[in-house]
Amino acid sequence: MTGKVARGRMAFLAAVVLVCGATVACVGAQEMTKAGSPKHHLADGGYCNPPGSPPRESTFGDMVSFLFNQMFFVTAPEVPEGFALGPDEVASQLAAAGNPSVTWLGHAAFIIRIGGKVILTDPYLGENAGPLGLGPKRFVAPAIPAESLPPADVMLISHNHYDHLDAATIDAYPHKAVTQVIVPLGLGPFFTERGYTKVLERDWWQDWSSDGLEITTLPAVHFSGRGLGDRNKTLWASFAIAAGSEKVWFSGDTARGEVFAEIGERFGPFDLALIGIGAYEPRIIMKSSHATPEEAVEIARAVRASKAVGMHWGTVMLTPEDPFEAPDRFRRAADEQGYGAENAWILNIGETRSFGASDLQAQTE
Repeated sequence: MTGKVARGRMAFLAAVVLVCGATVACVGAQEMTKAGSPKHHLADGGYCNPPGSPPRESTFGDMVSFLFNQMFFVTAPEVPEGFALGPDEVASQLAAAGNPSVTWLGHAAFIIRIGGKVILTDPYLGENAGPLGLGPKRFVAPAIPAESLPPADVMLISHNHYDHLDAATIDAYPHKAVTQVIVPLGLGPFFTERGYTKVLERDWWQDWSSDGLEITTLPAVHFSGRGLGDRNKTLWASFAIAAGSEKVWFSGDTARGEVFAEIGERFGPFDLALIGIGAYEPRIIMKSSHATPEEAVEIARAVRASKAVGMHWGTVMLTPEDPFEAPDRFRRAADEQGYGAENAWILNIGETRSFGASDLQAQTE
């Protein structure tokens, strides 16, 4: 077997490992619930999505067709000129960043400044979204290399998929001793084994606070798994981030579901929501784990977010749709749903944008 063929077969196996969890539902979740535990805790030690989430309906044949297409027919797109800011411009905008503000590093990775603190989300800054250097390869470089990341007060990880929990970035991050890491249940050892000293696991609806900053781990509609045999053995989550009167919601990966109205009622309104708008085709597979741009607007409205940033697009080819169609659909849906196209933000990779009341007024004048 040639090295090229072997690598191709390993890549196929990696893709199966990455996606196979999407084919299994929490069938009979009520019956399998662990006695005395929340409803999303299953008797076998795993987790399931909240009630009112879309069912998983894809078949094995759907998965084989999807993976075959990804391997042989999906190629990296042409990247629009100016989509990713140059290093000097990224550094300049970061240096001038207001508080509150967000900086998009690409995919679901953000630097959030709020309440005088710095929050880092899902820092996938590596080359591949997969194990052993395999899996889909990013077609746009991250805004900042992992080793150059500024010290964050808090790092938030939404779940353990390779395009959100990147071992290369976590290993290279230079501020392990000072950053408080908050992860869903089951992901703590990933960090402590890599030298992080401040690590907290949190279940849905549990919070953490320090020096005026409060972070609540909340439900999302997704799944977890990094290899064979660990499907849904660790939890997935979204997060509410609050400091004073300012609030941000980070969706992680999610499909739409009934739970977001509850999040909006209990924790909204939010000044800003960071919501995935990409990796949504084919719908028979992805509708139970990734929102379309139109559904992302529905989610933003449900959580009562004044503004929303579209993320999880324009970085890596996880699915076959044109990765640059999502922004137009997102803004058009915002207009059609009465949310307002001006409230559906699309950033360039590396761009910093303020979202405080005074800054928003200045941007619209």
